[in-house]
Amino acid sequence: MSRGLDPEKKEELIEEFKINDKDTGSVEVQVALLSARIKHLTEHLKQHPKDYHSRRGLMMMVGKRRKMLKYLRKSKPLVYQEIINKLGIRG
Repeated sequence: MSRGLDPEKKEELIEEFKINDKDTGSVEVQVALLSARIKHLTEHLKQHPKDYHSRRGLMMMVGKRRKMLKYLRKSKPLVYQEIINKLGIRG
């Protein structure tokens, strides 16, 4: 099993959520990448329910994403809504 995302998927996400041509670290891109890693790790934990070390990593990623989304919601509400809808998170 691979660790995280394959490079093609990562590039695809960066292309979709970037703000400008050289953007790889904006909050929007980071949230998208974290969401993909969270989804990947969730699938791993369905097959390996006793993998508590990975579960802790998942919880840390979810917390980091939550903080970034909170920042986005306060600073750029329209971008926040767009990202939430694109990623299909938050109900």
